[in-house]
Amino acid sequence: MHSLPPLAAVTLPFLDEMVALFTVSVLIAYISHRLKLVPIAGFLLAGVLIGPGALGLVRDQELVNSTAEIGVILLLFTIGVEFSLEKLARIKRFIFAGGGMQTGLTTALVTGLLLIFGVTWQEGLFTGFLVALSSTAIVLGLLASRSEEGTTSGQMALAVLIFQDLAVVGMVLMVPILGGQGGTPAGVLWVLAKAVGVVVAVVVLARKGVPWLLEKIARTRRQELFLLTVMAICFGTAWVTSLAGVSLALGAFLAGLMVSESHYSENALSEILPLRTIFNAVFFVSIGMLLDVGFLVNNLPLVLGAAVGVLLLKTAITAGSVMALGLPVRIAAATALTLAQIGEFSFVLEVAGRPFGLTPAGLGVAGQQTFIAVTVLLMLLTPFLMHLGPKLGWALAETRLGRTHEDPDALPATEEEMPLEDHVIVVGSGPAGQHLVRVLRNTDIPFVLIDLDPVKVEAARADDVPVLYGDASRPHILEKAAVHRAKLCAVVINDAAAIERVIGVARFENPTLQIIARTRFIGDIERLQQAGADVVVPEELETSVRIFSQVLGAYMIPPEEIERQVRTLRADDYRVLRGSIQEAHLMVLQGLDEDGLHTRAIAVRPGAPAAGCTLAELALRQKHGLTVLAVRRGSRTHGNPAGDFRLEPGDRLVLIGLATQFAHCADLFREPRPAPQDIEDA
Repeated sequence: MHSLPPLAAVTLPFLDEMVALFTVSVLIAYISHRLKLVPIAGFLLAGVLIGPGALGLVRDQELVNSTAEIGVILLLFTIGVEFSLEKLARIKRFIFAGGGMQTGLTTALVTGLLLIFGVTWQEGLFTGFLVALSSTAIVLGLLASRSEEGTTSGQMALAVLIFQDLAVVGMVLMVPILGGQGGTPAGVLWVLAKAVGVVVAVVVLARKGVPWLLEKIARTRRQELFLLTVMAICFGTAWVTSLAGVSLALGAFLAGLMVSESHYSENALSEILPLRTIFNAVFFVSIGMLLDVGFLVNNLPLVLGAAVGVLLLKTAITAGSVMALGLPVRIAAATALTLAQIGEFSFVLEVAGRPFGLTPAGLGVAGQQTFIAVTVLLMLLTPFLMHLGPKLGWALAETRLGRTHEDPDALPATEEEMPLEDHVIVVGSGPAGQHLVRVLRNTDIPFVLIDLDPVKVEAARADDVPVLYGDASRPHILEKAAVHRAKLCAVVINDAAAIERVIGVARFENPTLQIIARTRFIGDIERLQQAGADVVVPEELETSVRIFSQVLGAYMIPPEEIERQVRTLRADDYRVLRGSIQEAHLMVLQGLDEDGLHTRAIAVRPGAPAAGCTLAELALRQKHGLTVLAVRRGSRTHGNPAGDFRLEPGDRLVLIGLATQFAHCADLFREPRPAPQDIEDA
C-alpha cells in the first residue's frame, strides 16, 4: 500500500509565477487607484514590471497566455449577455455600415501607406488588419464604469467593435494566404459557410433552447448548479464554434447572446463577473509582459511617432465613417477617440502570423516590439482620450464641421423606458414583500422587486411587476436595480445571514440609501444596524401588536380606540430603537409620496469623509445641489443649521435633492472599508 506524499512535498511548477503575478498586480492596481487611473492601466504596468523585459519574475509566458485566453472568452461572453438580439438588431446598420467603413478604410489606408515605403502588399495588408482592430475589453469596460453604454457614441462604438470582432474570423482565415502557405478559395468559402451555420444555430438556440434550460436549472434554486450550467454554455459554445473555424472569443460572444434571451441573464452575469475579473486581469498583465522595456528606451522616437500616426489615422477614419452615417461631429469625435487604440485581438492575429513569416510592417522582431509598445501606450491613453472626446466634439460642433448636413433619423434607436430614480428596492417576494408591492403600486411609488425564487419571479412578471431574478447581495444585481439612484431598500427575506449581506452591499453601493430590514427577533436589531440598516422591524413586536388588537376587539372595544392604543404600544415598544440612528429616517419614511420622494435622511457613520467636517466645508448645495433641512443629534433636532455646524459620527442629516445629486455625493458618506464590487470594477 502506497502512502500519499506529505503536503509539504507537493509543489506546483507555476505557483511561484502566479503568486508574483497576482501580488504585483494588486500592488500596482492599488497605486493606480490612488492616482485615479483605471485598473486596466495598473494591470498593464504590472505586466511590464514582472515581465522578462524588466524584473523577470514570470518566465512561463505560455502559462500566462493560456490563462489570459480564458479571460478573453469570459469577457466576450459577458458582453454577449448584456446585448440581446433585439438590441443588436436596432444598431445593425451601424454594425455593418459604420463598422465596415471603419475597418475597411483603416486597413486599406495602412496598406497603401506601407506600399509607398516598399513593404510588400501581403505584410502591408497584415499590418492594416492589426491597426484596424480596437480594444473591446477596455472600451466596453470604461463605457460601463461611466454608465455610457446607452449613449449614442457608446452604441456607435459598440457597433464598430462588433463588426471588428466578426471581421477577425476573415482576417484569421487570410493569414495563411498572405503567408503563401495554402488556403484555397474553396477552402475559405467552406469555413465561412460553417461559420454562418454556427451563427444560425446560435440564433435558434437563443430563442428556444437556452431559456428553457436555464429556467429548469433555476427552479432547482441551487446557485452552484446554475453557475456550472452557465459556464458549460459559455465554454461549450466557444469550443463548438472553434471546430467550425470561428474564433473562441466570437463563440463566447454568441454564447452570451443565447443566455441574454433568458429572464435569468442578469443572475448569470452576476455569477460569472468575479471569474471574468480575475482572468481578464491576467489578460492585461500578459499584454504588459510582452513589452521589452530596453527596446522602448532605445527606440522611443520610433514608438512615439508610430503611436501618434496610429492615433491620428484611426481618429480621422472613424470620425469620417460615423459622419458618413449622418451623425453629428460631436458624436463622431467622441466615438473616434474612444476607438483610437489597438485591440487585444490584434495580439492574437500578430501571433498567428509569426509561423507564416508575417510581421508588422515587415520589420521582423523590431516590428513586433514596436507594435507591442504602441499598443500598450495607446491602451494606457484610452481613459484620457475618452474623457477628451466629448469636449473635442462640442468644440468641433461650433466650427463649420458642426454645421454640415446631419440626418436626424440616423441616431440609433434607444429604449423608451425611463430610468428608475427615487424608487424603492424590495428584496424578497414573500407575504411581506407582496403586501409592500401592492401598497407601492396603489400609491404610484416607483419600485423594483428582487427575488431568487423563479416561480415567484415568473408570477410577478406575469402581473407586470418590475422584477429582477438574482441574488440581491451581488453588486451587479443591485446596480441593475439602479441602487445608486434609489431612495429606499426594504429587505424582507427570511434568511438572517442573507439579510446582513444585502444590507452591507447596499449600504456601500449607496450610502444615501435608506435601508429597512425585517427580522424575527429583537436580538438581531443591533447586528443589522451595525451592518448598515437604518430601520429594523422585529416580528416579535408586531406579533404582540396583532395579539393585543385581537384581545381588545374580543371585548368590543371601538376600532378607533384600538388604533389609538396600537399607536401608543408601537411608540413605547420602538422607543428603545430610536435612541441613535433611526429617528431621522422615521421622519422621512412618512413622506413616501410625490413631494417626499426627493427627501432623504443620511447617517454620518464613523470613518466617513463627512465626519468632522462643517457643512460649509462639505458645500453640499454648491457642489451637489443638496439642501440640508435639519440635522438630528441625539434627542435634539437642529433645523436649518448654519455653515459652521460641524458634523459628528451618529448625526443624521435630512436632505432634499434629486436622485442623481445624492449619487454624486455618495463618497462623502461611504465608510472606508473594502467591498465585493471593488474587484469587479477592474
